[in-house]
Amino acid sequence: MKFPIKIENSIRGLGIQLLIIFLLLIGTTLFFFNIYLPSFTNHAESVTVPDLEGIHMDELENFLVKRDLRYEVNDSSYSEEYPPLTILKQYPKAGSRVKEKRKIFVSVNRVNPPTVPVPELLDRSLRNAEAVLASNELKRGKISYKPSQFLNLVLEMKVGEKTIQAGDRIDKGSTIDLVVGDGFARSYFQTPKLVGNNLETARLIILGSDLEVGLITVEGDTSLGKPTILKQDPTPGTQIRIGNSVNLWIGPEPENEESDSEI
Repeated sequence: MKFPIKIENSIRGLGIQLLIIFLLLIGTTLFFFNIYLPSFTNHAESVTVPDLEGIHMDELENFLVKRDLRYEVNDSSYSEEYPPLTILKQYPKAGSRVKEKRKIFVSVNRVNPPTVPVPELLDRSLRNAEAVLASNELKRGKISYKPSQFLNLVLEMKVGEKTIQAGDRIDKGSTIDLVVGDGFARSYFQTPKLVGNNLETARLIILGSDLEVGLITVEGDTSLGKPTILKQDPTPGTQIRIGNSVNLWIGPEPENEESDSEI
């Protein structure tokens, strides 16, 4: 009877020893990560990241050294709002809490602006040209007029005294001067012929004549091809005033009238 009691006591003693070892292991782990490691790595010592936007590169290093921080340039871009070689963006962002000696990554404003291709503006209305320039981050400059039956239709593009063409590369943000038609300097002129043109071409002619597209009436199925102008009001040659509307009737392109085919 004594033999089983000794076994039970041995098992109980082993369990107590394992429990003590487990508690010591947990205590050691908590001490290492919560007391020893933070004190060894200065984890508790942190600084607030300052706002670097607009600071010149010449001042950046001293500015950060005083705050126990470092920096690295990882990108460059261009903005007209800031002088060259000033900071545009940063990471981590201003106000973040980081460890001392943390490296701040910055984006710097380029010395020279990037170039962009000149968009195609010729034979477009002045209104459309202005929208295209804005979408390409370019500016519309002076407007000068040249004899043409189409009022405010773009005829030439210039940067300074130099005439430029679509596809030429110029500095982003450049100003482009436009030479446009004067409509022969008349308030009244003859309505252009639109019948037979597709709708896209007719719109271009209307806007280039400084007119407005009026009511569009669809006749027939236009889903199989480009809608063609079947009729217009006012009719071609009618005296019309700048800013007036032209109503259009569109439909499928008429088939060529041919005599009965011979078999």
